[in-house]
Amino acid sequence: MTKLSVNVNKLATLRNSRGGNNPDIIQAAIDAQRFGADGITVHPRPDERHIRYDDVRKIKKVITTEFNIEGNPQEDKFVKLVLETKPTQVTLVPDALSQVTSNHGWNTIEYKNYLTDIIAVFKAARIRTSIFVDPAIEMIEAAAETGTDRVELYTEVFALNYSTDKQGAIAPYLAAAVAAREMNIGLNAGHDLDLKNLNYLVKNISWIDEVSIGHALICDAIYYGFENTIQLYKRQLVLQGDFVL
Repeated sequence: MTKLSVNVNKLATLRNSRGGNNPDIIQAAIDAQRFGADGITVHPRPDERHIRYDDVRKIKKVITTEFNIEGNPQEDKFVKLVLETKPTQVTLVPDALSQVTSNHGWNTIEYKNYLTDIIAVFKAARIRTSIFVDPAIEMIEAAAETGTDRVELYTEVFALNYSTDKQGAIAPYLAAAVAAREMNIGLNAGHDLDLKNLNYLVKNISWIDEVSIGHALICDAIYYGFENTIQLYKRQLVLQGDFVL
């Protein structure tokens, strides 16, 4: 079954808006794991506007589930943090400093040589690598040539179009996912996945290894409670019924 990695960035945003340590991000990571999350995701940015670099160090010490650190490896500080903490997985995201959130994948053709070199650095440290990509077969093909273990499909466009055209929304993602499987690359997915669209995604692309979900899950937790929300998302990952495309 597809694993659920809970991104705790938004909880850190709430903490930082007021100062102090409420909510406690380290305890939240522990609790997410206890409530059934298969992994914890963090995305530290250079300005530390939500997750702080020291949060990453502390979370790594206290969780036993998978730990995924996302970020732009073109930042030396980020690379040093990943090599220091040695997470289960590093997800390479082409974020600019000013971005509010991730909004595109790598051009793996243009950056293939760079990605090949930096992936070799992480793999030498025995850290699984994943490249954040748009659902384009040519980007999957170039990603395969970098030596990456996985790609993560950037699912915002799927989420935006899901309510009006499910089949059209998922078509490019299914094609990209098939290409990744044929090239023996692991497959992750993330961005704007929620309780409405998640099950449709995994029913149609049942070989997704992991979804990383933060914003929607934390928003839902305000209404449903943190433990219950994690279980609600886990239920969406259960493949029920027939192929639905």
